[in-house]
Amino acid sequence: MYQYHRRLTREVGFGNISLGGYQPIRVESMTTTHTMDTAASVEQCRRLYEAGCEIIRLTVPTEKDAENLKYIREQLRRDGIETPLVADIHFSRKAAMKAVEYVDNIRINPGNYANRKKFSNPEYSDADFQAELEKVRDEFIPLIAKAREFGVSMRIGTNHGSLSDRIVSRYGNTPEGMVEAALEFARICESEGYEEILFSMKSSNVRVMIEAYRMLVVKSDAQLRNAYPLHLGVTEAGDGDEGRIKSSMGIGALLEEGLGDTIRVSLTEDPVNEVPVGFALVKKYNDCQLVRGERGHAAINRVIAGEKGSGSAELPPFDPFSYQRRSSSMVAFGSCEAGGDALPLVESMARHSPAEDGELLKELRSRLAVDRPDRTVKSEFVTVRVTTEDEARLLGAQLGQLGDDARRVGAATTDPFLAHMLLDHVAKVRLDIVEGEQIDRQWLNALDDHHAALEFCFIHELASAKVPGEVLAHIARAMAGRGVRRMMFSIESAEAVYAYRRLLQRFSASGIDAPVIIRYRGDDADRLSTLIESSIQTGTLFCDGIGDMIALETGLEADDELALAFNILQAARVRMSKTEFISCPGCGRTYFELEKTAGMIKSKMAHLKGLKIGIMGCIVNGPGEMADADFGYVGAGKGRVCLYVGKECVAPNIPERDAVEKLIDLVKLRGRWVDPV
Repeated sequence: MYQYHRRLTREVGFGNISLGGYQPIRVESMTTTHTMDTAASVEQCRRLYEAGCEIIRLTVPTEKDAENLKYIREQLRRDGIETPLVADIHFSRKAAMKAVEYVDNIRINPGNYANRKKFSNPEYSDADFQAELEKVRDEFIPLIAKAREFGVSMRIGTNHGSLSDRIVSRYGNTPEGMVEAALEFARICESEGYEEILFSMKSSNVRVMIEAYRMLVVKSDAQLRNAYPLHLGVTEAGDGDEGRIKSSMGIGALLEEGLGDTIRVSLTEDPVNEVPVGFALVKKYNDCQLVRGERGHAAINRVIAGEKGSGSAELPPFDPFSYQRRSSSMVAFGSCEAGGDALPLVESMARHSPAEDGELLKELRSRLAVDRPDRTVKSEFVTVRVTTEDEARLLGAQLGQLGDDARRVGAATTDPFLAHMLLDHVAKVRLDIVEGEQIDRQWLNALDDHHAALEFCFIHELASAKVPGEVLAHIARAMAGRGVRRMMFSIESAEAVYAYRRLLQRFSASGIDAPVIIRYRGDDADRLSTLIESSIQTGTLFCDGIGDMIALETGLEADDELALAFNILQAARVRMSKTEFISCPGCGRTYFELEKTAGMIKSKMAHLKGLKIGIMGCIVNGPGEMADADFGYVGAGKGRVCLYVGKECVAPNIPERDAVEKLIDLVKLRGRWVDPV
């Protein structure tokens, strides 16, 4: 949990490549064409190959589609494209038995492969539960035998939205249920001596996805013979920045912990767009040297499972399997509040100095949306960097021109003397503690919280991830001993995940409940890299319940940077600032133009703050994922759509041409509609 060590897994074959073990983390994608359309499928596979995609998956809904894989594969191989192919199976055992003859890997969903009942939620006695499991075993074993015969590996891929009624009856629609569904199939594989398997635990809810993978690692390592590879992905992530941010948070959080052997970034876009995002995500981790031996997640398993000898120093400062926001004290500053039950605030850093009088005031008015108070994406607090006494005095004079909005402005400095000067002028004073430099104790002791709140920020560069926590915990205890209560703490680090976890570990041990501001500063000029790394380093922490404010300082334009911060909070489900669209990437089961339809729904409903709307190509994951959405638009076949409220289908088989307007009518009928401004 505190430094990068990749989990060593069994190496599993994938055609002319393999994954797991010491292999690089692979990047894959999936076609959106109909598998019966040979020419279109081959062409899309070719484009994915040219983009560098290392594994290509195709949907196989019927036995007829499975037969056509033969011709797709033959054409690709004639063209010199040796990229491994995966057959994606739901429901149809016959399709699986035929597809395995023509692919390098077969993906099955334990929620609907050989599990008969769906979405009826019956009660299962122990005898009924075991009897159906035996039926699953009887139907699954022939596929295992055929996969072994053809040298094909298998992904056991659980989806949060498509657990069987049998599993839901005992475990609920939970990460525990997802894990048990996969382990049932893995135990059958091992009992048959078949070990060419890997797992996935996908969900559109980033927190659920992270928790499920962590739980899977612990339980599978305890119950199975091998540590099997993991395929990572956030399903129904959506499109644009939102889709990239959600995927980066879910996948990146697990990569940071050493988990993951292959990934797919699921976007409601051309699948070719997924590939560069995937490679950008795994680059840092593939560049790291893989550490052999028991280090990595073998050690983490002991910590999470509470085994003796793990040592209290290594316990994570949060529950890895269940979200709970860290309990912190409330701190008021200016017109803002942080900690306690307050929603996490968004702070930003001004780029002009007080010496640039007119420019700074103009920037502050823009960031704070002084002239647009109804604006959703705005900075709720702005910090100005101050380096001299003249700048401190100038800032105080300039803030007088902002009126009440001056109560949402703070200052940052590395000089305790300047920090003391600023206490009477701003709502919050941030003292940056530069690694390797000593603080004048006299001026530090002169700081108080009578006027402004105090933030202590450690600028972390070369020291170990433990150092910021040790220093800040020492300061917290010393200031509290002098009666200072309105304190907040933060770290500026390229390894924010590890540094903040160490900080909270120290705070927890010392009984310090001060609010924590999650900061990330990145100078990467590449926009995609900025989105990815800031999402990982801050979003991971919010998913773990850590953080009372977020503050990004990047090379992005101010509005883009603020939108990124709000998107991270929304993806972590800690603050809903706009409509949440849960949209799948589409595949051969989709019979409407998913990207176009998603764009149309967004254009009409994006103003419905806090509403969650699912847009699904087909029934496979639709109703299940609808449990995480308020309303759903799900393809039901050619030209037909079903509309959902939660998990309930309330309007079946509506003509596609009427479906978007009917969805709006449904939102209005349920009292959730507001007219756009």
